[in-house]
Amino acid sequence: MSVRVVLHSPSGSRSFLERGLLLLVMLIFLEGTALTLGAASSPDISAQDNTGGHEHLDDHQGIAGSNDRTNYTYTKKAFPVLSLDYHHIQVPFEISLWVLLASLMKLGFHLIPRLSSIVPESCLLIVVGLLVGGLIKLAGEEVPPVLDSNLFFLCLLPPIILDAGYFLPIRPFMENIGTILMFAVVGTLWNAFFVGGLLYAVCQIEGTYLSQVELLPCLLFGSIISAVDPVAVLAVFEEIHINELLHILVFGESLLNDAVTVVLYHLFEEYSGAGEVTPMDVVLGVICFLIVSLGGIAVGAIYGILAAFTSRFTSHTRVIEPLFMFVYSYMAYLSAEMFHLSGIMALIACGAVMRPYVEANISHKSHTTVKYFLKMWSSVSETLIFIFLGVATVAGPHAWNWTFVSVTVILCLVSRVIGVVGLTFIINKFRIVKLTTKDQFIVAYGGLRGAIAFSLGYLLDKDLFPMRTMFLTAIITEIFFTVFVQGMTIKPLVDLLAVKKKQEAKRSINEEIHTQFLDHLLTGIEDICGHYGHHHWKDKLNRFNKKYIKKCLIAGERYKEPQLIAFYHKMEFKQAIELVESGGGVKLPSAVPSQVSISLLSSPALHLIAVSTLSASAREV
Repeated sequence: MSVRVVLHSPSGSRSFLERGLLLLVMLIFLEGTALTLGAASSPDISAQDNTGGHEHLDDHQGIAGSNDRTNYTYTKKAFPVLSLDYHHIQVPFEISLWVLLASLMKLGFHLIPRLSSIVPESCLLIVVGLLVGGLIKLAGEEVPPVLDSNLFFLCLLPPIILDAGYFLPIRPFMENIGTILMFAVVGTLWNAFFVGGLLYAVCQIEGTYLSQVELLPCLLFGSIISAVDPVAVLAVFEEIHINELLHILVFGESLLNDAVTVVLYHLFEEYSGAGEVTPMDVVLGVICFLIVSLGGIAVGAIYGILAAFTSRFTSHTRVIEPLFMFVYSYMAYLSAEMFHLSGIMALIACGAVMRPYVEANISHKSHTTVKYFLKMWSSVSETLIFIFLGVATVAGPHAWNWTFVSVTVILCLVSRVIGVVGLTFIINKFRIVKLTTKDQFIVAYGGLRGAIAFSLGYLLDKDLFPMRTMFLTAIITEIFFTVFVQGMTIKPLVDLLAVKKKQEAKRSINEEIHTQFLDHLLTGIEDICGHYGHHHWKDKLNRFNKKYIKKCLIAGERYKEPQLIAFYHKMEFKQAIELVESGGGVKLPSAVPSQVSISLLSSPALHLIAVSTLSASAREV
């Protein structure tokens, strides 16, 4: 509230009166502030304390009806100009410090090209974590449990999986889904039982001092240590730029083996106390695997459809479009974890389902925000995971047993090689493009372990599993072996074996035309032969998607736009952005068509469009 005073006096008197009023207001304000501070000060009750206890009690009894008028004497304290309250901001401050440390380490790693060409980033980050944990111990402080299982599974892992699922190359993934499932399901089962069974046999040998280790705990340990870790695979394979086939095989296996690991983990943990597993338990385990995997996919698909449907109505509030995508994805993960379903598969399904519909609805700025925020979020989470892994190693405790640890490392290598070679022998009988010996070597050598195995081991109950500390020590050793030894040597081996690497080529409109033409052609051949292969079912799914789903999930008339035209517009827009960024906003004459337009208008392209359209029309007839 403001007060306006109008004084009709000479300028000198007006200035004097204004200053006097201002001084009076300041005095009143200061007096009120002093009273407030005085009221907040602690009361001086020393005079009351000097009196005896009985007299003090009598005084209170005498004024029982007038407690509201009790007078206290306050001592005014000096106003605290500067104070320290670290506990008030301890948690967010330490989180910010960890994130800052991770970002600085990542920045420094990429500023030294020679170092990045020799040592993988994940190895360097683990070393940084070891140094940080060592410095904390040298300072006499207790190393905090930074890699807590709840922190890892609920905060650090979801951004990495969402980034992988949202930008998952759907076409190569679906074309190799059979091979990926063989490696993820059958391969993980083989590794778990092979490692766990032989470890139990070794533990029963006299002189190993491990006779107290039973079969079910060994199988539980085998299920934990056998799963390929998606975080470690992403960190290493993105640096060596392996070809798309090998990358999708190993990375797809690391994503889909989550359901097998979850079921085996809970099954062996549940029956370790009982001491035996009946045939009925095996049947229930198979049913549980189907529920965990398919249930996770169903939960993710539902949330992906909800995210796509919500994005239909965000045209007037573009600023919250990315928020819906992140919240729906995280809710899918939490909902799956709530029912002990596969949260990883839920995130993969959610990202893959919602992406084509959401990108058709949201603005280009929102798409850019989603892309770079996901990349930034997943990169920071990945960096923190490896740093925390090093810190947790220093924190301990450890129970070192040479026999158990060394046999674990050897058995993991042997089981991986036997599993990949044996499964590839079967798979190649059904594949058109066979997996060569070099491909098998990279798939076997790229089976890295990571923080998921450590977190699962960390969750074990100390009372139910007295050998938990020895298990954690062996898990950390296996992680270090795969990340440091295999991660550092896989790049030189890829160069030595001349394994085909990923070609950074931009997809052209001509390539898209040829791809669609071949799809229509192969679908027509399958229809004529009466063989309903995956091209036939893919075409059925595309027709159902175009006829029903797109109408509900894509706003406006964009759902009617053919896939080829949509791809053309995307290429045009992308080329325009690159032109502006490279040329500083240079504007081309409107009469000069772009390269994409020229390739589209070329006679072979037009011919292929016509043939593709005729092929699709013939199949409709």
